[in-house]
Amino acid sequence: MSDADKTVVIVGAGHAGGSAAAFLRQYGYAGAITVFGEEPLAPYQRPPLSKAWLKGEADADDLALRPDSFYAEERITLRLDSRIEALDRWNKQVCLGGERVGYDRLILATGARPRKLPLPGAELEGVLALRSVADAEVLKNALGPGKRLAVIGGGYIGLEAAASARALGAEAIVIEREPRLLARVACAALSEFFLSYHRGKGVSFALAAQVTGIEGKDGKVTGVAFANGKPVPCDAVLVGVGAIPNDDLARAAGLDCQDGVLVDLTARTSDPAISAIGDCSRRPLPIYGEVGRLESVPNALEQAKQAAADICGRPQPPGEVPWFWSDQYDLKLQIAGLPFNTDRTVIRGEPRFGRFAVFHLTEDGRVQCVEAVNSPAEFMGGRQLIGSRKPVSAERLRDITVPMKAVAG
Repeated sequence: MSDADKTVVIVGAGHAGGSAAAFLRQYGYAGAITVFGEEPLAPYQRPPLSKAWLKGEADADDLALRPDSFYAEERITLRLDSRIEALDRWNKQVCLGGERVGYDRLILATGARPRKLPLPGAELEGVLALRSVADAEVLKNALGPGKRLAVIGGGYIGLEAAASARALGAEAIVIEREPRLLARVACAALSEFFLSYHRGKGVSFALAAQVTGIEGKDGKVTGVAFANGKPVPCDAVLVGVGAIPNDDLARAAGLDCQDGVLVDLTARTSDPAISAIGDCSRRPLPIYGEVGRLESVPNALEQAKQAAADICGRPQPPGEVPWFWSDQYDLKLQIAGLPFNTDRTVIRGEPRFGRFAVFHLTEDGRVQCVEAVNSPAEFMGGRQLIGSRKPVSAERLRDITVPMKAVAG
């Protein structure tokens, strides 16, 4: 059977799924491509939701990955507002609403969903998550002068939303159960910097705080209650305590899963006819000899390329160093790598000037991760060092008079 007679079905119309469809055509796949998505919108970018969208600086056209005309021109069928209910691996079909659609290769790009808090009052109007355009629009309408946003969870999404709330004239308080911000995703130096910076912009914080419930009146949220201390009044609550991979379809179909769908370096699952990409997958991280689930646009694109190359019989793209970013106020945080098995950190630059980088090194001087604030040269140089596995001198890395090109070269 030639490619022209085959069908690829993609479940999930987010960044990963939409990109996989485009890469298939770019790599010469001639068969049918059908993309199923639960939202009514064609594939779009999610990172701006907590920033540009909330501040009214972006609309649906700005977020779209590609113009609507692209899908018709490339013979990619979008079936939006469509929820796949089950996978029939034995007959190679996806099932929805009594309908069955066959595939030769299937790509799962089902993403992740916001983790919910099992708290009294969590069902009140005004208790929000932030994952979709619909979520962002509800949150945007709850912000403005005279309003107060309570963010439960001191991670990147929560901090970005707090920054956007302040830009819109609303008050914001960030509530975190750990004694510092970003406790699970960043080093202490970065946590201290962002805490100070946000406080300077008028954001309040409650750290090491145990939320016991969400208060309300007439079905609407009015505040957040704590184990110790007075409730905090607010007009809206954003819950940002992480995400859970949407691997339910895969689990029900008997695919190997472990906090996400397990895949290899070609993005194949335990069923060779099925790939999984993006936030729903748990993948090898060759640089570190580990496996992990990466929630980022760069990862979605890398795995989309892997799956498309595998389906098209092309050589796999070169592996990339994982990287992430966050925009808050006039700060651009860029992170490359992951801090596996490190025993020391080196700070290059001065946090008090809002321009610095934190490098995480192994005992033998190899850079595992860099967290760079308004420091693109350090980000790029650190990313290069992570990929090369070349040991570096901590003293040279710390010395800002030595250009990063000289350190990484």
